[in-house]
Amino acid sequence: MLFFGIRLNLVIFCIILLEIIIFCNQLQTFLARRHEKERLWHLILVGLLILYNLAENLMILPDPHIPVPITLQIIINQGFGYLVTAYMPYYCVKTTRLQGLEFHRKYGFLFLVVPFLVFFVCYFPVTHDLPNTLLYTYIITASYACYALFDLARVLIKTHRREKNWPVFRERLWIYASLFFWCSSPVIGVFLEQPNWVVGVFNNIVFMLLNVTLLRQTVQKSKEEYIQLQQYALNLEKEVDKQTAALKRSNEQRTHAFVNLVHETKTPITLMNNYLEEYIQKQGYNEDLLIVKRNLAKLNNDISNLFDLERYDKGLPIYNYAQVISFSQVVTDNLILFRNYCRKKKLTLKENVAQDLLMKADPEAVSRIVVNLVENAIKYTEEGGEISVSLEASGNQLRFTVQDNGIGIEPGLQKKIFEPYYQINMQKKSAQGMGLGMPMLKKIVDSLQGKILIDSNPQKQKGTRITVLLNRHVLSKNEAVADDFKISTSSGLEVSDFNISDTSYDLRKQTILLVEDNQAMISYLLKKLKEKYNVCVAFNGNEALRKVKSYPVPPDLIISDVMMDKVDGFKFARIISESPDYNHIPFIFLSAKFTNKDKLEGLKLGALDYIPKPFRMEELIQKINSVLDNALRQKKSLLNNTIRALQKVENLDLKQASGSFELNCSQYNLTTREVDIARLICGGHSYKEIGDNLFIAERTVKKHVQNIFEKASVSNKVQLINKLQA
Repeated sequence: MLFFGIRLNLVIFCIILLEIIIFCNQLQTFLARRHEKERLWHLILVGLLILYNLAENLMILPDPHIPVPITLQIIINQGFGYLVTAYMPYYCVKTTRLQGLEFHRKYGFLFLVVPFLVFFVCYFPVTHDLPNTLLYTYIITASYACYALFDLARVLIKTHRREKNWPVFRERLWIYASLFFWCSSPVIGVFLEQPNWVVGVFNNIVFMLLNVTLLRQTVQKSKEEYIQLQQYALNLEKEVDKQTAALKRSNEQRTHAFVNLVHETKTPITLMNNYLEEYIQKQGYNEDLLIVKRNLAKLNNDISNLFDLERYDKGLPIYNYAQVISFSQVVTDNLILFRNYCRKKKLTLKENVAQDLLMKADPEAVSRIVVNLVENAIKYTEEGGEISVSLEASGNQLRFTVQDNGIGIEPGLQKKIFEPYYQINMQKKSAQGMGLGMPMLKKIVDSLQGKILIDSNPQKQKGTRITVLLNRHVLSKNEAVADDFKISTSSGLEVSDFNISDTSYDLRKQTILLVEDNQAMISYLLKKLKEKYNVCVAFNGNEALRKVKSYPVPPDLIISDVMMDKVDGFKFARIISESPDYNHIPFIFLSAKFTNKDKLEGLKLGALDYIPKPFRMEELIQKINSVLDNALRQKKSLLNNTIRALQKVENLDLKQASGSFELNCSQYNLTTREVDIARLICGGHSYKEIGDNLFIAERTVKKHVQNIFEKASVSNKVQLINKLQA
């Protein structure tokens, strides 16, 4: 085949195209699996083989049509064959992974490259004796090839006897056979006198054997990896199942322990509540007992929600839904309690309750629905707002609706409020619960085959309307309506009339700033601290910042909660620490939020301590006394050190003045007696006083003064004093 006048071998051309395809395929595979080094050695071999075919077999050299000297054509024609052959020892050692062939890996190429350089590059261009050049080169390379093949066979047999691994031995035999045929290819060209392209075809057939060997290894390795992957996936699945089962057992154990703990907690709470009721009945109410009773009721409500929610999750029965109750009566009875709460919070409560609406349910469960919805409406509605409660019949359903004009619920959060422990944190309230009321309500409504509808979008309009749809019941002849239901007398909505205000400023007392959003807690702390300290109070960080600036003096100590609305405790502490006017004020956190992360964050902000709730008041008071006493001692020490420093400065000035006086007297050559008289003159003494002090006559003093005036070149005392003290 002629190509631009150059003779090309069509068979070798097709082989080169095939090898280029193989090279690209192997390159793609290697790039995806770089850890397979055997593929890299094979990739290099394919690349060299393509060059060998291009230079030695594709073009029928020497060719006078090619504008290259004939001698250089012959060198190029033979050179790439030696280049491929020189790579063969390294390739075989790497792919067979046999020990004991390091000599061939390091130095084998020299027995092929050096003869080529000596005879083809140096000898042939001078003599142009191609037959002898080939003969001499083949003698050296053939000798080395025989030695290498023998050494490889020896190591191969020795390794097989040691390993006794037939599959690996078989793969190595394929490589050995390919190498044997490659080394024997010169016999075909030299002794059988076949053209170069025939030798090239023979060598490429040998390469195909090597390529088939690599493909077989690749397939085998892929199978092994697939089996390993299957086994790994199976083991992983078993391990995941095992860990999942362990987690389930652990979770069940913890849940069981948690339920038991909650159950055990209800007993002491019940006893405390009963004893407290008896004591109040005998001794009467006071403010402290009222606070205890309200907080005990809130704790009991939270514990009950925890306990009942866990029982629902376990499928345990809580309520008796076989009773026929008056939904109207339950709502009416509960609204009596809520009227008082709304009045104290200055909310308008509108009621529209249809009478004699019956349903099959437990009155306690229905009361929970009413209490949760109305409580939430009151919590999240600001003073002056309006709450509407209605109950009406709609066919076979009862429609209970609570509507407010409070903060509202974002559409994206309307499903999340039924998740346990989730709270709408748009505004942190001291009356905020644990986030269990709405999940418990959902459980009850679902168990009654009812529905909950929420209509709220704060972006368009303030407020929330929640509607509960429940099945209505028609009383039959043999049924009676349960009438032994009692409403709760306390909830978490009590608005106490705490008299909370800053104490009158007393100059003799140190000042403490209390920042806490719970009125009962801040009233308690105020009562305990106001006898000894000036106390100013704030219900959030924003209000506390105003108090720091507006109180007659900056506080000597700040005690702050962490979880507050508007500006929380951490942000408030950060603002204080960054203010050069107030960053010296000691800071103590007092919070129910007490993880290690929270404590570390508080201390990083410069707080002296992070005290968890609940706390003992005696310990808190002792901590406050220690901090303020230390601060007072530091102030006194700083003041004393400042005074001493000023005194040292004054003494230094006097010494400097005295030194200047002596120097000036010496400059004017005043005698010792004249210096004494001049010092008394500078001290403001009269001539008579100077004479009395020095036990000399007044006229003698005047005579000495006259001499002093002459020496200093002055005419009066003022000029003399200015000169001598300059």
